[in-house]
Amino acid sequence: MPFNGLAEFVALLENKGMLIRIKEFVDPVLEISEITDRFSKEPGGGKALLFENTGTEYPVLTNAFGSDERMALALGYGHPDEMTGRLDDLFSALTSPKRTWIEKVRMLPKLRMVARWMPKTLLGRGECQQVVHMEPDLSKLPILKCWPFDGGRFITLPMVNTRDPNTGIRNVGMYRMQVFAENLTGMHWHRHKTGARHYAEYAKRGERMPIAVALGGDPVYTYASTAPLPDNVDEYLLAGFIRKKRVKLVKGITVDIEIPADADIIIEGYVDPAENLAWEGPFGDHTGFYSLADWYPKFHVTCITSKRNAIYPATIVGIPPMEDSYLAKTTERLFLSPIKLAIVPEVVDMFLPVEGVAHNIAIVKINKSYPGQAYKVANAFWGVGQMMFNKIMVIVSSNIDIRNPRKVAEEVTNHFNPESDMYIGRGPLDALDHASVKAGVGGKMLIDATEKMPEEAETITPVPVPEAALLVRAFNELPEAAYSLNTSLLLRGISALIVAVDKSRGIAAKHFASQLAAVSKEVLPKIILYVDHELNPEDISRVCWYATANIDPARDCFYVDAENIRLPCLMIDGTRKSFPMDSFNRPWPNIVVSDEDTIRAIDAKWESFNIGKFIQSPSRSIFQLGSGSEVVMK
Repeated sequence: MPFNGLAEFVALLENKGMLIRIKEFVDPVLEISEITDRFSKEPGGGKALLFENTGTEYPVLTNAFGSDERMALALGYGHPDEMTGRLDDLFSALTSPKRTWIEKVRMLPKLRMVARWMPKTLLGRGECQQVVHMEPDLSKLPILKCWPFDGGRFITLPMVNTRDPNTGIRNVGMYRMQVFAENLTGMHWHRHKTGARHYAEYAKRGERMPIAVALGGDPVYTYASTAPLPDNVDEYLLAGFIRKKRVKLVKGITVDIEIPADADIIIEGYVDPAENLAWEGPFGDHTGFYSLADWYPKFHVTCITSKRNAIYPATIVGIPPMEDSYLAKTTERLFLSPIKLAIVPEVVDMFLPVEGVAHNIAIVKINKSYPGQAYKVANAFWGVGQMMFNKIMVIVSSNIDIRNPRKVAEEVTNHFNPESDMYIGRGPLDALDHASVKAGVGGKMLIDATEKMPEEAETITPVPVPEAALLVRAFNELPEAAYSLNTSLLLRGISALIVAVDKSRGIAAKHFASQLAAVSKEVLPKIILYVDHELNPEDISRVCWYATANIDPARDCFYVDAENIRLPCLMIDGTRKSFPMDSFNRPWPNIVVSDEDTIRAIDAKWESFNIGKFIQSPSRSIFQLGSGSEVVMK
C-alpha cells in the first residue's frame, strides 16, 4: 500500500506492535544511536523507534526498515518472492530476444504498463512545502551524531536528487551529509556514484549544481534510492513499479529539481564545483569501522521546506547486524533475476551474508555444465555494478541451502582443493575498504567449491579433516606464541580452524603460520583463519565480519612450505595491519562502538524510557578490539 508520508507508516507499525514510542528526552548526540544499536541487534532486528522528544519540533524515526517484516510492510509485499516474481516477469519481457513481429507486438502491453509507472510532475506546491524556511537553519532539525569519533552530526537517510546537465536525466542517490554550519553540509558521494558523475559534468560546464535532498515520505522512496539500478534508470520509476502507482513530484522552490510531493522534509541548495572541497568525516560506517576524513564537495542550503507535523528519519550503521542489512537483503532477492538474465544465466541463487556488510562475502549457487565455470561466474560478477566491490566469493554447484552456513562449509570441505581451487583476481574495492594496499583497488578471492568435472580432477590425494586434538598438540609445540583456538569446526567435520594470535609479541600472522607448518605439516586443515587475540575465536559470526573486513586477498591469502613442499592449506590473515608488523602504510581505522559515558547515561535512564526489558549495550562485548581514545588505531 502507498504511504502518504512517514506518519502513515509509523501508524501501521504501531498498530502491528512493531514500534516503540519514547516520550522522554533523548539527546540526538550519541544517545539516540546507543538506544537504536541495542534494539537493532536484538533477534529479528528489534523494533522501530520513534523518539518524540528530541529538543526540536521534529520526532526522529530509527530502525524503521530493521526487520524482514518491516521491509515487507514498507514495500507492500507478504514475502520477497512476490516482488521477485513481478521483477522476473518485467525483466524477462524486456530482455528476452524477440525474433518475430508477433513477439514484439506482444511486448506493447508491458511497455504501456511501464509508462503508467513513470513519475508525474504536478503544478503548484506539494505537502512537502506546507512549511517554508527561506532562511534555512539545519540546527532546527534533530540531526544525529551517531558515534564518539564522528566528525560531527550527519544526515544519514538523505535522498539526494540531482540531474545530468547534458541529458536532463534524474538520479536519486543516498550520500551522507555532515553538517558544517546552519546552512552548509558536506556531500559524501564516492567517485563511482552517479551524483559524483553529475558533479563532474557541471564542473566541465563551469556551472553550479542544483540539488534537492528529500527526507521521509513513502518509505519506498528510501529503498529505491539505495537500489543498484542501471545508469539512467529513474529511481522513482522503480518506486512506482513497486507501488503500482505513479510517484507525484513537485518543483523545488529555489532549485529546478523535482522532489516527491509527499516527502516529510526537503533541503534545497547547490554545490559549486569551482569551490574548494571540505574536509569531511570521520564517520562510523556500515563496515563496522570508521571511514576516515577526506575531501568532499560543500552543499549550500538555500531553503528548507516540510510537511506540518513532519517526521525526521535516520539510520544508524556500524558493526552488523543493523538496519541496513535488511535493506541489503531485499536488494539481494529482488535484483538476482536481472543479473541472471543479463549476465550469468547459470546462477541459481546468491546470498550476501550480513557479516560481509553487503560486499565482502558472496555465496553463489550455479548450474554447472562445463569445467572452469566458477571462474567465469566470478569474473562476470566482479564486472557488474556494485558486485565489483566483492572481496570473497564462494561458488557451489550442489543443491544446498546457501543461507545455511554449515552446508556451505561442508561443500568447501568436500569440493575445495586449496592448491588448485583458490583464485585471486584484482579490481575495484569500495572506497570504505580500509585493508587494501592501495585505496579503492585490491585483491579478490574465489573459492571454487563446485563439484569437479573430469577435466578439473586433481591427482592429489584428498586431505582428511584433521583431528582437533592433534592440532592442539602441535600448537603447544610453538615457541613463545600467545594464541587461542576454535576447533569447533573440526569437531563438526569441517576442515577449517580459527586462530586468535597476539601480534603484540612481535609475531606476524605469516611468521606464525610458518612456525605452525614446521611442527604440524601432517595435520593441517584446508583453511586456517588468523584474527587478533582480542577477538573471541568462538564467535564465528563476528570473526567472519572482522576478518573479511581486514583482508586484502592478494596480500593476506597465502600458502606456506615445509621442507620445500607447499602444504595444502590456505592461510588467511584477518588481523589488523600496521607498518612495523606488516609494512602497511595506510591509516587503520578504529572499530565503531559507543563510549562509556553514553552507555552509562542510557543504562541509568532506561527504566524512565518505559521501553521494555533492559538491553545491554552491544559495544561492551567488543570494546577490547578498538582504541578508546583515537579514530586511527596505532
